Amino acid sequence: MANLKTGVVHTVFFWLKEKDNEAHQNALHEGLKELSKIDLIKTAYVGRPANTNREVIDSSYSFSLTFIFDNAADQDAYQVHPDHYIFINNCSHLWQKVQVYDVES
Repeated sequence: MANLKTGVVHTVFFWLKEKDNEAHQNALHEGLKELSKIDLIKTAYVGRPANTNREVIDSSYSFSLTFIFDNAADQDAYQVHPDHYIFINNCSHLWQKVQVYDVES
């Protein structure tokens, strides 16, 4: 179990309103990359659905992020961080749906 880590894993899936609009894709992607620079985030992953095809995979989303925090306090502070609010204000008009999964290990 040497690879088992502790912390809070925050994963968010975004469905664009206009999923084929390249300008909207670029704007959301850039916004997510900027968001990932918040110093409370220990590890960040931002991307699009992988080209994997199995029955159990949902690839209907446009982008996702996974942020790993050392603890719940850091994740709570991230939620009210000014840059998080800037991201929401700048990008929320782009998506039609957001789904969040938080895991504590």
